[in-house]
Amino acid sequence: MSLHSTYHAKAAGPGQTSPMNVTSAAILLLGAYFGAQMISDIASLKIGTFLGLAVDLGTFLYPVTFTLRDLVHKSLGKRAAQTTILAAAGVNVAMALYFAFCGWFPADAEWAAEFGDSFSRVLSPVWRIVAASIVAEIVSELVDTEVYQRLVARARGRHQWLRVLLSNVVAIPVDTLVFVAGAFAFTMPNSVVFEIFLANCILKAAVTLVSVPMIYLVHGE
Repeated sequence: MSLHSTYHAKAAGPGQTSPMNVTSAAILLLGAYFGAQMISDIASLKIGTFLGLAVDLGTFLYPVTFTLRDLVHKSLGKRAAQTTILAAAGVNVAMALYFAFCGWFPADAEWAAEFGDSFSRVLSPVWRIVAASIVAEIVSELVDTEVYQRLVARARGRHQWLRVLLSNVVAIPVDTLVFVAGAFAFTMPNSVVFEIFLANCILKAAVTLVSVPMIYLVHGE
């Protein structure tokens, strides 16, 4: 069943929809957005290589959240998109705190002998990186929201693919700059920090290009 057939919200004004008519399509969008945020944050714990440069593996999924945010914006409105962004940030903070609690909690002796050190090394949060990631997500997604809304007002329903592309093109470098600066500045050479920034921007741009057609999955402004 397509999202077109499951979502039938009544518009309440430019960029807004009635909060009384949230259907299964909206629930699917919100679930996909929260899920992609959480999965990409966990996947970021592994560092891989892309074009010879180091990248976290969350980078292959995270850019899709910008387009998912655009779908939420299109179908539910600007305020709903802003609320979704802040709610996702809260979920990610809660996830980091819970992993920290799990790392602290006394472990079964047999399990700890084999897995305890590995669990703590991988899932116990590095708070500077966690903070940088969450701040970057909030700032970039809110920037995406503002750019998208301005393009909606100008285009009046036309060129929906272009509004997604342009809003993501603005949001991606903002997200990467805030994260890389917050997580790695003054801890490694500037040349390495720039390489991480460049590799992340290239990969995120490639992923977002693939995700652009998703905007036609939902009805809305």
